[in-house]
Formats: sequence, C-alpha cells, structure tokens
Amino acid sequence: MQKTSKPAVAGVRSQARGALRVATVAGLAGLSLAPAAFAAAPEADADAAVATAAPADTSTEVSGVKVDGKRSAEVQSPKLTASLVDTPKAITVIPQKIIQQTAATSLQDILRNSPGITFGAGEGGQPLADRPFIRGQSSANDVFVDGLRDSGGQTREVFNLEQVEVVKGPDSAYSGRGSGGGSINLTSKTPKADDFARGSIAGGTDSYIRATADLNHQLNDSVAVRLNVLGTKGDTPGRDAVDFDRWGAAASIAAGLNGPTQATLSYYHLDSNAMPDYGIPLFTKTTQPRTASGILDVDYDSFYGLKARDYQKTKADIATFAIDHAIDENLGVRQVVRYSKTLNDYIVTNPGDGGAAQLIGGQWWMKRGTKTRWNPVETVAANTDFHGKFATGAFGHSFDLGIELSREENLNASYSTFTTSGSACPAGFNLGTNAATLGAGDCTLVYAPNPNDPWTGVTNRSPANRNVTKTAAIYGFDTIKFGDKWLLNLGLRHDHYESAGYDYGSFTQTQGVFSGGTITYRQGEWDFTNYQAGLVFKPTEDSSLYVSYGTASTPPTVAGGDQNANSTVGSGNLANTLLEPEDSESFELGAKWTLFHDTLALSGAVFKTTRKNAAIQIDTGVYAQVGETEVKGVELGVSGNITPRWQAFGGYTYMDSELVRGAVTIPTTGPGANIPVVNINQGDPLANTPKNSFSLFTTYRVVRGVSVGGGAYYVSKMFGGNQGGAGGGANRVYAPDYWRFDAFASYVINSKVDLQLNVQNLADERYIMRTNGVHHADPAPGRQAILTLNVKY
Repeated sequence: MQKTSKPAVAGVRSQARGALRVATVAGLAGLSLAPAAFAAAPEADADAAVATAAPADTSTEVSGVKVDGKRSAEVQSPKLTASLVDTPKAITVIPQKIIQQTAATSLQDILRNSPGITFGAGEGGQPLADRPFIRGQSSANDVFVDGLRDSGGQTREVFNLEQVEVVKGPDSAYSGRGSGGGSINLTSKTPKADDFARGSIAGGTDSYIRATADLNHQLNDSVAVRLNVLGTKGDTPGRDAVDFDRWGAAASIAAGLNGPTQATLSYYHLDSNAMPDYGIPLFTKTTQPRTASGILDVDYDSFYGLKARDYQKTKADIATFAIDHAIDENLGVRQVVRYSKTLNDYIVTNPGDGGAAQLIGGQWWMKRGTKTRWNPVETVAANTDFHGKFATGAFGHSFDLGIELSREENLNASYSTFTTSGSACPAGFNLGTNAATLGAGDCTLVYAPNPNDPWTGVTNRSPANRNVTKTAAIYGFDTIKFGDKWLLNLGLRHDHYESAGYDYGSFTQTQGVFSGGTITYRQGEWDFTNYQAGLVFKPTEDSSLYVSYGTASTPPTVAGGDQNANSTVGSGNLANTLLEPEDSESFELGAKWTLFHDTLALSGAVFKTTRKNAAIQIDTGVYAQVGETEVKGVELGVSGNITPRWQAFGGYTYMDSELVRGAVTIPTTGPGANIPVVNINQGDPLANTPKNSFSLFTTYRVVRGVSVGGGAYYVSKMFGGNQGGAGGGANRVYAPDYWRFDAFASYVINSKVDLQLNVQNLADERYIMRTNGVHHADPAPGRQAILTLNVKY
C-alpha cells in the first residue's frame, strides 16, 4: 500500500512515496489539474462541492472512476523533491479525465490543452511523426514514457495513459540531453489494489470507430494485474482519402502492493497503419493565386497522395520492469529497466517536392514527389534513484540521487519510388532529371488531384545509416527548507554521451535499384554538466512565489529532434572539428495560488529562454558556433472548480521569439559578390512559435447527471521553416491565425453507464495546423461528431 510521507520539516517531502493534494498538482505556470478536481461524482448532490483529495482512509467515486485519496494525481518521478506547487519550474499536468472528456486520441490532441506547444511538419531529415515544439524549440526527441526517454519517430496513442506531464524550459538537469524547450512525460496506467472493469465504444462521422477496455483484477492482498486494449479506425474529416486503423494492448502485473517493496512488470504494443498526409502545396508550385500566407489557393480537401502507393506503418513494443523499495519512512530506492523497439515506415507524397508545376492545355499539371523512411529504433535503458528526506539543524532536506544508463540503436533508410506505370503526364510535360530516378508518368492536376490514380513501380529499400548512442549520467536534487516560508531547490546532472555509426552515401539508383555507395564512419564523445536553482517564498501555505534558472545541452547528433549520425562535425573550417553541444538557459519568475479549499488553482509566470552555440556561416568558407535564438514570454493558467458546478482547465501563453544571430549569406555575383550579408531572417520570429496561444476547456453540471461544455482554442500567425529554421526562409510562408471551438456533453444513465458527445471543430474551421515553409502546408481536420458509450463496473 502506498504510504503517505511525513516530512521532517514542513514544506519538504519525499515525492516518490507521498501523496499530493489536488491543487498542489494543479496550475504550475501552465495548466495542471488532479482528476478528482475536474469531475464531480454524478451520484453526488448537484450542488455539493467537488471532492478533491479524500482523507487517508477513504476513497471517492469520480464519474464512475474510483480515486484513492492517498494517490491523487502527481508526478511520480522522485527527481521532483518537493510538491509541484513548491517546485520553481513550469510543469503542466494533463490528467486522464481531460484526455477522456476531450476525446483525445493522439499526443497532439492532448497537448492542444497546453498553450505554448505546437507541432512541426515532417520534412527531409525530420520524420513524419510526433514533432512537438516547446517554447520555440523542437522537442521530438524529448518525449519520455514513465521517466525514460521514448526514442524514435512515432505517432503515439493515449489509450494506456494515466496523465501527461510537460516540463517547460531547459531541463537537462532532470532529463539529460534536450533541445532546451522542455520535455514531455507520458505516465502509463499500472495495476491497483482493486477490482474494476471499464470500457468504451465510440462511433462518429467520417467512419470513426473506437473501442477500449481497461481491466484490473486484484489476485490477492499484494498482487494485481491490469490489461488495456484498443481498436480504432476512421477517416480524417475534411481530407480526401486520408484514413487510419490501429490496435494496441498493454498488460502489467504488480506485486507487493501492501508492502514496502513494490515491483511492476509491463508490456506495451501498438500497431498503426495510416494513409500519410503532406497537405497542400505552397505558392512556389505555380504562378497562380496564393493566399497572403504563401499557401497555394487550393481546396483544403485536396489530397495529392496515391492510395496505390502511399502508406505509413508504425509499431512500438515496450517492456518495463520497475521496483520501488521503502527502506523506511524517510528513505527509498527505485530501479527501472526498459527494452523498447519502434518502427516508423512510410512512403508519402510531398506535393511541393516534384518540381514546379507546368501550364499545359490551360491546366496546371504537377509530378508527384515523395518522401520515404524506414526507421527502426532499439533502446535499452536503466535508471536508479535513491531518495528520501532528513534534517540538519534548522534545515530540512528532501533529496534524490540517481544514475542513468542507456543505449539507443537507430537505423535510417529510404525507398526508391521508381514509377513503371502511373497516371500519364500530358504531352509536352518536361520531366527534367526526374525521369532518371523516378521514372515516367505519375502526374496529376494541381487543382484537382486524384488519389485513385493507378500506380505500379519499384520500391526497394536503400542501404541504412546506423547510429548508436550511449549515455551514462549521474545526478542529484535537493529541496532545502529554511525558516517558515523559504525553500531552495537545487539540481545538478553530469552526462557522458557517445555517438558512433556510419552513413551510406554516393550510391546510385537505376530504375529503382540501388548500387554502389560509400560508407563514412562517424564518432564523437561529449561530457556536459547542467544545473538548476530556484528560490521559493510561500506567503501562505497554499501559495508560492519563485524565481529559477536552468540549463540544457543538445549534442550535435540529436539536434532538431532527429538521430542521424550526420552532424557530429561542421562545415568549412569546422569540417574536421567535433562540434560542441548547443547550450540553452532559462530565467523564470512565477507565482501559484490555490483557492476555495484547494479546488481551484491559478498560476502565472514570465520567462526568457536563450539557445546558443549553433554552428553557422560567418564569412566565406568560415563557420563558427555562434548562432543564437531567444524566446521571451508570459504564461497564465487556471484549473479546477470555479464553482461546485463549473470547472475549467486552460491558459494563455505569449511568446516573443527572435533569431538573434543566424548564418550570413555570400552573394556569388554582382557588386557585392563574396561579401557576407546579414541573414535575411535575422531578427525574425522562430518557426512554429506563435506569439499568442490560448486554450480553455470547461464543463458545467446543469442538473444531476447532465454536463455540458466545450473547448476554445486560439493560435496566432505562425511561421514555417525547413528543419526548424526561422521565418520560413525567404518565402516567409506562415500558417494564419485561427480560432477553433469544440463542444462537449455527457449524460449519466446510471451509476455504471454514461454517454458522452464530442463535436470537434464545431464551426468546421478550415485552418492550417503547420507548414514547413518550403514545400507544403497541413490543413487541420474538419468538423467531426463522436458519441461514446462508457461502461464501468
């Protein structure tokens, strides 16, 4: 049984064993909310206050989900050595209840509720996969599952998630190498000392079907098992021919639930098959009308891919063993070991990568271009934490000491897409050099593409690049309590990071068959140390003011969120020089309040994040690691019960981003030939970094058993950029600002059955989610209605 910690000194506790109140989890310079605070039990009196954390010997029923009062929502990592309200850092906790009420099915759906996070488009070295940007920095390689890095390009599911935790700002002291924007941790469901069964069946427009089951059985006083399963399929509303189907299963067993030593063994599998979507072309495709943002003026339903060729298959297999041992009420040790294997495998049509369109017979024709990838990733990782609390005179300490070891093997190959027979190009269409590598045919009308065009061809896989990375790290954290109102949070981590592998290059492709090629071996080692420090002042028990500083390091081989071993050295004069990691630092000033007996949390923070040491060209043939970006901003959050009937989860983020110093350009002709010119984008906002973003999901209990509500989301103009560049290049392509509204309603039939209705994108707003700024822009899904039947026993 989980034991509640008893801190030796007020305000300091051992995170791994202690329970948190709801509001201590909620509203940290962003959004967070305990599940119990967000949905009142339908069987309770309609005017009664919503239960938050129950007393130590009780539990509460929350919309049919039993919540143990001794384990209200919290971040499980022992690295957080204080309650979240006393942690001087922006951390957003999105609970399972929000995931369920918003009908989220992907990581992008979930993170819509955390303003300040956007998703970038896949392109070139960036995989077609989850690619979140946090505070203007690509964080695709900074996603974790239960505290361990979840490597590899993936499109993740939510059926086995308890909650999602977002740490904003440089956090290498917590998580090791990182982009400097922050990190995302996915907390999995685990066995409980209880018997329950939950299931849901959903159907909706656009052929949407989804079924899940969550079964937990207590075998005896100390052992329990849990099984979660998923099956789903459907079309993407508002996108012609784009569909998906996937299934998943997660099984786990836990022993020692009533003792000082708890061990959990779990296995997770996800199998997904989808029609990948690279959206619509940009203005560079034709000389025809364009929108002000630089996106070609075509119908947002237009799909340029081929059903006969394009596909995306992703798989994930993750096995985890975790053991927690309480030495006594003040000391504990935690060990986690994981083996994972993922695959991202696709051929996708890129509407902007087949060359410029050609006007023939009064119509614009284009040749389809492709992007392809075969990318399996295999990871072995282990993490050991020794945590506890003690007092030294007038100072109270809550500490964690840890060691992390990991090995990641990443293979990366492409496919030939040589067309032997396809949609014919019109007479007079100039294939250029495409015929040599892509074959003939495979053309379509720019303004009326046909995804049902025939296609046959050769799709051999190229030789694969191989990259192996190894990490060995040691870290320590301490929250020091002194006086009645002050806490000092300190963290330090040292990483030894190795990257070795080889790149295949110079191979040829003849009618879809690869031959020849050379191998370039690459190797690098880095040692880097990161730290954090934060001072917390508590005006009252339920409020805090803080100031903090943190750093992060990004080794060259994981820059931009990818893991190809092709950037350990620089260009020009740095061609034989091992690049140093890019460095990030952040200053943050914030405040948190909990109100109404811990049922409502408010938060606010200001921050400044700087990323330095990027390798850029500074003169003809001269490169140096002096590139710099900066993001300054404000975050506000609200979460919990405004009244016993009215609940809200939302926030606002303002980000003022800038490319402070970028590469110069060197004109080759004219009066200024060979004279460096300041980069055209210097001073521009960063890609995928909107100045304003807002989200609010709210529900109101009209009468007992009936709730209505919905979500409102706003994102201002957002530039695109190839490989995360600033300002979308000289084209200055951007995704226009948009509002999106969702609707929600639920009806409790009885204590075991309820209905939930979601209407996503209620106004059918046709907006652009993202653009890479060079080739394509991705339209958002249109309106979709989903009705879900939830059953629980």
